[in-house]
Amino acid sequence: GTDSAIFRTLGKQTAMRTDQYNSRWLNDPTFVHAHLIPDSAEKNDDKLYFFFREKASEMGQSPMTQSRIGRICLNDDGGHCCLVNKWSTFLKARLICSVPGADGIETHFDELRDVYIQPTQDTKNPVIYGVFSVSGSVFKGSAVCVYSMADIRMVFNGPFAHKEGPNYQWVAYQGKIPYPRPGTCPGGTFTPNMKSTKDYPDEVINFMRNHPTMFNAIYPVHKRPLVVRTNVDYEFTTIAVDQVRAADGSYEVLFLGTDRGTVQKVIVLPRDDLQTEELVLEEVEVFKVPTSITTMKISSKRQQLYVGSVLGVTHLALHRCDVYGEVCADCCLARDPYCAWDGKSCSRYSASQKRRSRRQDVKYGNPIRQCRGYNSNNNKNTLETVQYGVEGSTTFLECQARSPHVSLKWHLMKENGDRRKEIRSEGRILKTDQGLLIRSLQSSDSGIYHCTSTEKNFKHTLVKLQLVVLSSRTVNNVLVETGSPALPPLQSSAWTPSAGQYKDLLTILSQPEMGLINQYCKDYWQHGDGNLGESKAKSMKELKEEKKPRNRRHHDDQTNPAET
Repeated sequence: GTDSAIFRTLGKQTAMRTDQYNSRWLNDPTFVHAHLIPDSAEKNDDKLYFFFREKASEMGQSPMTQSRIGRICLNDDGGHCCLVNKWSTFLKARLICSVPGADGIETHFDELRDVYIQPTQDTKNPVIYGVFSVSGSVFKGSAVCVYSMADIRMVFNGPFAHKEGPNYQWVAYQGKIPYPRPGTCPGGTFTPNMKSTKDYPDEVINFMRNHPTMFNAIYPVHKRPLVVRTNVDYEFTTIAVDQVRAADGSYEVLFLGTDRGTVQKVIVLPRDDLQTEELVLEEVEVFKVPTSITTMKISSKRQQLYVGSVLGVTHLALHRCDVYGEVCADCCLARDPYCAWDGKSCSRYSASQKRRSRRQDVKYGNPIRQCRGYNSNNNKNTLETVQYGVEGSTTFLECQARSPHVSLKWHLMKENGDRRKEIRSEGRILKTDQGLLIRSLQSSDSGIYHCTSTEKNFKHTLVKLQLVVLSSRTVNNVLVETGSPALPPLQSSAWTPSAGQYKDLLTILSQPEMGLINQYCKDYWQHGDGNLGESKAKSMKELKEEKKPRNRRHHDDQTNPAET
């Protein structure tokens, strides 16, 4: 069979290992992480903690995967007669990461994937972050759980798991615990007169050999995961955490790598009802080819996140404040603790800067309060752009949200109209995360398009665009007379896609109708109105009439969300 082991082979101390072929100690483990964590001010109490997953059969059924945390004293020298040159302080406990259901049945994320140790001011009490996934093929999911060292030590100081025989259940050991307590380090706080584990009585060593597992499991803080993902096509594989100081407090920013080669930047905020609110600040595609991210390291000095996979190593900036736009409200709504509005742009926040103009509200993201006096006339000042299209062709109106938490809506105000009508995805029109796709353009599609974002009762106009749909007949007349290729004949306005039209759509978007308009304009300015002839001049006049803007009244719909 296989022989999995924890070795110590280097250094001045005796070579050590776990008990050989003893499935109670290790049962086909997969090691994830190891970290030295001091137990007290006494150096002899220092322990090395191991994080792993293994097959476990405590339930008395077929082996299932469980996540574990084990520990060993650094100054362990093994036993004198029993466990010679083998660890005599090895203990392990189960790590639980689960979601309690309404019926009381918990959904367990049993497979530990990665661990991040977040240092604190107290070196004895770092915060433990673990990434877990679901074992089995029932459904796909992953979660992030957080553990405190106080809870971990309480379990290791609790009852040992005991089993009388093969047909018995695991129970808490009720007999007398030998002294010194198994798992205690020699020369430490509780054993100052014992300089080596070889000085331990045989009954202590024998107890350790037969009782390496703790009866109680270690649960996460608040007994629930910090982040959960289910019913998605990816799993979390790695984690790195950065503690960021913002204007309204300190925040832990989680960088979560996935098996699809992306990194999610997440913060978890406390709510007034003792629950938490998870915010995905951004998701970055690190590798062009989907691949599982295997490791991530943060460089605070360079403000970079280094990401590794089987394809190689790359790096990302911890913050990209410029992507949140050039408006105070967008910067505030992003709720990124790295970024703040400095009066002119969204830039890196520094606690050392005492500028009164800096605006930031990570917890609530309230731009009405934070951005008073900045961009107060933003909706009125949104520049109106003009975009042209030709009947029967396809056009794309671009509008991207500055924050992943907003909802986008499109409204159209027809020519000579005074009300805006919301646009929904149906028939020829498709709403995407990047904008609005209109297929088989019709003259009735002309008008003023508004793209608005709404978040936390704050409404903001991102794009104000005038779409002018030109008659295909008029454009064709001009192109034919100038020697340019004519447009294909206009099909029926009812758009019914055939098998090949989706493929043709890429060609339409890569060579938009603007090329035809540009060709017309080039000929127009090159030859002049007087040299084009009567027929061409007539076509030019019709085209110019179609492009001529008309006066219209602008009355915005009454909305509940506040506007700036």
